[in-house]
Amino acid sequence: QVQLVESGGGLVQAGGSLRLSCVASGSIFNFNTMGWYRQAPGKQLELVAVISSGVGTNYTDSVKGRFTISRDNAKNTVYLQMDSLKPEDTAVYYCIAKVSLVSYVYWGQGTQVTVSS
Repeated sequence: QVQLVESGGGLVQAGGSLRLSCVASGSIFNFNTMGWYRQAPGKQLELVAVISSGVGTNYTDSVKGRFTISRDNAKNTVYLQMDSLKPEDTAVYYCIAKVSLVSYVYWGQGTQVTVSS
């Protein structure tokens, strides 16, 4: 069974940093695309960052210059380095992973990130 296990969430003051990690396991195929969604209270689900093999990275405008997505293909792990955090970054962050040519997207359980002012 495919599983995405997240870690790194928590409480941090504005201006601080956190690094989220997501380890994917259980797939016999490479996850070509991995990324992060988030959902803040009262807000719509938002794609934060995505990294795709042979394509590169994309970020939502609000996090550009502050967040960095990266991956370790050997470990099937994706990271989200979050710097200069703002209270508006407070949300549940979800890891996603997708195999090329397969429509199904796997989701992690979500991890809470809370940024205090």
